[in-house]
Amino acid sequence: MNGENKQLLNLMGLARRAGRLSLGSDPVIESLRKGQARLVILAADFSPRSAGGVRFAAEEAGVDVVQTAAIMDEISMALGKRTGVLAVNDAGFAKKLHELCEAGTGAQTR
Repeated sequence: MNGENKQLLNLMGLARRAGRLSLGSDPVIESLRKGQARLVILAADFSPRSAGGVRFAAEEAGVDVVQTAAIMDEISMALGKRTGVLAVNDAGFAKKLHELCEAGTGAQTR
């Protein structure tokens, strides 16, 4: 695991403990519909088919979607819950996580 990935996962864990994340497709879509989500993060190995509905909801809400280099197993270790998609419901965390995703993977914002 590279340094950016470790930093990204640590920050995700901190955001989770602060109650600023929605984990899983349904909670993420709900957060987007309520206007709470500031950023959606997809695991590197998250199913493209499952990502479709999340991407559509994010596009409708005008929220960026980034794919991280971290896989679901790494994210589940950091968060204590297995998930391949999460919404960041805090502008500060979203900004920093977005920067880390792009620095660590050359991730595309979609």
